[in-house]
Amino acid sequence: MTAPTLSLIMPVLDEATTIQTTLASLQPLRARGVEVIVVDGGSQDATEVLAAPLCSRVVEAPRGRARQMNAGAAVAGGEALLFLHADTRLPVEADRLIAAALAGGHRWGRFAIRLEGRHPLLPVIATAMNLRSRLTGIATGDQALFMTREAFETVGGFPDQPLMEDIEMSRRLKRFSSPACLRQKVTSSGRRWEQSGAWATILLMWRLRFRYWRGESPEALAREYRHVR
Repeated sequence: MTAPTLSLIMPVLDEATTIQTTLASLQPLRARGVEVIVVDGGSQDATEVLAAPLCSRVVEAPRGRARQMNAGAAVAGGEALLFLHADTRLPVEADRLIAAALAGGHRWGRFAIRLEGRHPLLPVIATAMNLRSRLTGIATGDQALFMTREAFETVGGFPDQPLMEDIEMSRRLKRFSSPACLRQKVTSSGRRWEQSGAWATILLMWRLRFRYWRGESPEALAREYRHVR
């Protein structure tokens, strides 16, 4: 069997209602040789059972997005790694776009994002996320981070922290190389903003990021984030 060039790693927790639809959208990538690894963090529903026929393998890991993504990377066979949230959909040519970006000299990158939902502020929020990411070189997990295995291993994988693991990973990768900021868009759920209120969520996330930048522990910030949600 030919080793995969790209391994897609998806951390999940209690995603039984959506996991089949999410994985069904990835079948064209699997047909082109992309390895799809689902990493379950202890789901209490049927996530694992439903995912198994639609992915390359299901892996169990301790709960926590960073830990789950690292566990998936540890068993992945690809020389390039793509980390995808369960509520995010890729463009149909994602594998080829990533291959072109990495072949062009970049060692890591992200996609632009489109937020799906009915709230009128969602397009504005997505535009601001894309602009901020392009200007700062910092990406969020919603934007489908990808990187070479070499880059992943050089920075030591995702930091073992319960929040801001994507921000910290971007910081570490920036020391290694500048990101490929792809203009093609992933589509991610806007439910976080719709359920908690758009302005309230924006202010919360900016406040948490500012405090993280000031040096507050991700554990303390995660406790506040869970409490607010």
